[in-house]
Amino acid sequence: MTVDSQRGGSRVFLVHGGLWDAMDSRGFWRTPGISAGLEAAGLDVIAPDRVRRARSWAQEVDELAALLPDQPVPLVGASNGCSVAVRLALAYPEAVSQLLLAWPATGGDVSVDERTRAGLVARGASGEVADGLLAGETLRGVADRELAGLGIPVAVLPSAPENPSHQRKTVDALLGLIQGSRELPGCPEPPTPDFPPHRDALVAAFVEFANG
Repeated sequence: MTVDSQRGGSRVFLVHGGLWDAMDSRGFWRTPGISAGLEAAGLDVIAPDRVRRARSWAQEVDELAALLPDQPVPLVGASNGCSVAVRLALAYPEAVSQLLLAWPATGGDVSVDERTRAGLVARGASGEVADGLLAGETLRGVADRELAGLGIPVAVLPSAPENPSHQRKTVDALLGLIQGSRELPGCPEPPTPDFPPHRDALVAAFVEFANG
């Protein structure tokens, strides 16, 4: 597993998006300039690659858990990485100080799940693996009661504008389920062509979150 980490001051742990595709930490965080912006603000960025073809969310959690720092760290999940981030926070509550769910991927939507399942199978996932990864409620791999039971500060950052894979209804559901959660200003996801003008504002929001 590749880990993009710059050691320095306060830390932030980033979990990139993607699901059984070519996306990695560098493509999601480093190339768009997010990692560099956070480092320039004095943060130590821990941004590992997720398992590219994980058979379950539990496998992803097991891989990333070994990289959690000794002290509680702000955790950012992006898109489908939100599922991994929530499961990490649930499994290791002592290791996560606060949680940011950025551009959360929409779960529990029949048309979205059908399209995503077809893509997973086309990339080599078995039907059983695909169904297991897509199972869930508001977020894939997570029960709504688990979201409601998160005992740490949570922020949610929407995709703006929304799109079929990152719908506004998911953000609204998360804000309703997680007591005390707050919404941050939204923007397009980093790998998209529309993201660059939003980079500085996003970095500022991440820095405020991590230092909050």
